[in-house]
Amino acid sequence: MIAFLFPGQGSQAVGMGRAFYESSAAAKAVFEEAGDALGFDLARLAFEGPESELALTANTQPAVLTVSVAAAAAAAERGFRPAIAAGHSLGEYSALVVAGALRFRDAVRVVRRRGEFMQEAVPVGTGAMAAIMGLDLAAVEAVCAEAAGGPDAIVEVANVNSPQQIVVAGHRPAVERAVALAASRGGRKSVVLPVSAPFHCALMAPAAERLAAELAAVAVADPTIPVVRNVDAGVTRTAAAVKPALLAQVASPVRWTDCVRRLADEGATRFVEVGPGRVLTTLLRRILEGARGASVETPADLEKAIAEAGGA
Repeated sequence: MIAFLFPGQGSQAVGMGRAFYESSAAAKAVFEEAGDALGFDLARLAFEGPESELALTANTQPAVLTVSVAAAAAAAERGFRPAIAAGHSLGEYSALVVAGALRFRDAVRVVRRRGEFMQEAVPVGTGAMAAIMGLDLAAVEAVCAEAAGGPDAIVEVANVNSPQQIVVAGHRPAVERAVALAASRGGRKSVVLPVSAPFHCALMAPAAERLAAELAAVAVADPTIPVVRNVDAGVTRTAAAVKPALLAQVASPVRWTDCVRRLADEGATRFVEVGPGRVLTTLLRRILEGARGASVETPADLEKAIAEAGGA
């Protein structure tokens, strides 16, 4: 069984998606629909930058979604489709679009607003995120509990990317305390990340509230394939489960390790990262020993993935 994995923010790069745009009618149509829905040339931003503008959260999120959905559309042209899917944070929207639960036009508008809301939820410089390597989840949770100190000193687990790569988020001083504590307890390469806001923690609650109004106006459908959710690694099989999971996701941890394990429990035997970057393919090997993974960033990658899957 083939599972598609869709990347989130941080996987963007200037030039992403151009090869699919130039070689696939279906992919080109996705870029054109994005530009029409947003009212600006998203393809040009993705292909030409500048990098500083592409890195703005309100631009990054629709751009990564568009590139991922375009790559999946090119794969579908070849008859290469997933039986189940999941996406990391923003990538959950890509998974839901490919599963038919969200219309792409709606999703690209919503994620642009999502990016704006997440950026605006916390004043610039107030929050931070840090990657903690070499400690398990229980140890990182203990570090966060010790480093936190009331409503103005929040630090929480934000992403469980692999058993020993865990990202924390919150107020900058509390995050920095957590990094220092982690280092004193055997954590290695624990560093503050160059991000613009503290995603997936309680500080994002205002963004979730604003996103609720946007999602309320969006139609959803039962997904044609199961989609594993970030918030609890449960499986979305009905339209009713779509919006609550997307709202809860904003201020809750991305439980990616559990998501990948759930995909395997559901029967996935081959994992294909679809969209920019190769982050999820790298994490896959740290989560599931011996897992068979591939990254599809270009048409050449797609041909290789189809061949490895036996022409599926």
